[in-house]
Amino acid sequence: MSEFLLPDVGEGLTEAEIVAWKVKVGDTIEINDVVVEIETAKSLVELPSPYEGTVLALLVPEGETVPVGTPIISIGAEGEAPAPTVPATQTESDPYLGMAQKAGAAEQQVDPADIDLSNPAASGSMEGASLVGRIKADRGPMRRARRGSASPSTEAGAQTQMQVQGAFAPGGAQSDEVMPADESPVPATDQRASQPAPAEALVPAAAQAEPGVVRALAKPPVRKLAKDLGVDLTALTGSGPSGSITRDDVQSAANGSARTPLVEEVAQRPSRDQASGERETREPIKGVRKMMATAMSQSAFTSPHVTEWITVDVTATMQLVERLKARRELKDVRISPLLVLARAVILAMKRTPEINSWWDEAAQEVVHKHYVNLGIAAATPRGLVVPNVKDADSLSMTELAAALGELTATARDGKTQPAEMAGGTFTITNVGVFGVDAGTPIINPGESAILCFGAINKRPWVDEETGEIVVRDVTTLALSFDHRHIDGEKGSRFLADVAGLLQDPGTALLF
Repeated sequence: MSEFLLPDVGEGLTEAEIVAWKVKVGDTIEINDVVVEIETAKSLVELPSPYEGTVLALLVPEGETVPVGTPIISIGAEGEAPAPTVPATQTESDPYLGMAQKAGAAEQQVDPADIDLSNPAASGSMEGASLVGRIKADRGPMRRARRGSASPSTEAGAQTQMQVQGAFAPGGAQSDEVMPADESPVPATDQRASQPAPAEALVPAAAQAEPGVVRALAKPPVRKLAKDLGVDLTALTGSGPSGSITRDDVQSAANGSARTPLVEEVAQRPSRDQASGERETREPIKGVRKMMATAMSQSAFTSPHVTEWITVDVTATMQLVERLKARRELKDVRISPLLVLARAVILAMKRTPEINSWWDEAAQEVVHKHYVNLGIAAATPRGLVVPNVKDADSLSMTELAAALGELTATARDGKTQPAEMAGGTFTITNVGVFGVDAGTPIINPGESAILCFGAINKRPWVDEETGEIVVRDVTTLALSFDHRHIDGEKGSRFLADVAGLLQDPGTALLF
C-alpha cells in the first residue's frame, strides 16, 4: 500500500486545496493517470498518480486545504486494507474525518476481520462517527481502538465508556477528548483514573442533554479559541466547508464585527443554504485570489509607482488587423489589436531596455533581462493570473499570435500551470475588453513596468495635416513603472514609441 503525498507543484508552495477528485474508491489506476485537481496559490493543477493499483481511500475531502506533504490518497492492491480505518465514502462527505485520519492514524488501525458489522463501535470501527457538534443520538455509540491488543478485562472495561481522541501533533501532543460515563456496574471514576485529564470537551454536556438543538460545527482548535475569547459558537453562522465555523468567524465575533444573536434564534434560524435575501455573505480568501492579493500589496507598497497616459489614433492598426486576418498563414490563429500591441512593446524595448529590467532590493542591483517573457493579465473566476509567453522577442508574428491564443485559452479554462506564470519580465493588462478606457495598473513583483490597454472606440479626432475633425479609432494607453531606476524620460520615451507604432505600424521597419 502506498500513500500519495501532496507535492510542491511550484516553487515554495506550502499548501493547496483539494478541488475535485477524478477517481473514487475501488478504481484501478495506472502511473500518470490524473487522480485529483488541486488549487495552489498560483493556479489549478491536475496531479498524476506516481503509483499504479487500486484506490483504497481518499484521505482528504474536496474543499479542504492541506499542507504540502499531507497524504491525500491511498493506493494498493485490490482487496488490501488502507492504513486509515475511516471509510472513504464517509471521509468524502465529512471534512473533519479526513483531518482525524491524518492526525491520529496510528490509533485508528483496526483489522477488518475484527470488525463486528452488527456493532461496529464495539470492534473499534469509526462507522457512524460524525462531525464535532452533531447530535449525539444521530451518531450512536462508538469507541476507538486502543494501541496494542485488548485483553478480555480491558475489553469489558472499554465498553463502559465512549472515548473520542484527536491528536493534532505527533505523539498526541495536543488532544481533545470526550469521555461521558456510560451505564455500567464499574464506577466511572475507576475508568478515568487511568486516563489523562481531558484537554477540552469537544461537545459540551449541555449539547448532549439537549438533542433537540442543532449545535455548531467546528474543529477542536476553533472551539478552544472560542472558549478562550468567550465566544458562543452556537450564536455564529459558519463560513467554512459544510457551514463549519472557522477561526476568522470566532475572531470577528470577538472583535464585535459579527452580530451575535440569541441562542433561541439559532435554533429557529434557517441554514446558510436555505436562507434567502441575506444581507452579507463571506467568502474565504485562499488559493489564487490570496496569492494575487499578497503580490499586489507587496508591489504597491514596495515599488514607487509612476503612471503616464497617452491617447492614440489606432485607425491604421485596426486596418492592419483586418489585413492580417486575410493572410493564409494566419487563418488558424486569432488576430486582434492585442497582437499588434504586443509586437510594438517588444520593438520599443530595444530603444529603452530599462523597461525590461528589475530592481533587486536584496542585492542592491538592477537586473537587466536580455529576453522578454511577455505576460498577459487574465481575469478568471478564481482570481487574476498572469501567464507569460517565454522568449516572446524571438518569435515571429505568426508564432506570437499562436502563443497568445494558446495562453489566453488556457487561462480562461483555469488550467494555467505555475511554470507558465513564473519568470515574467513585462506585463500587458487589457481592460479594453470590459469597455474601460484605461487605469493605473500595479506592477507585478519581479518586474518594473506594466502597460494598460484601454478600449478602442470611434471618437472625433482632429487631423493633424488638414485640421479637420474626422472619426477615428482611438484608444488610451497607461504605463506604470518603477521610479527607483526608470526615470520619467525613459518611461515617456517607451510609451511614446509604443503609441507611435500603433498609430503608424509601418514605422516598425525603423526598429
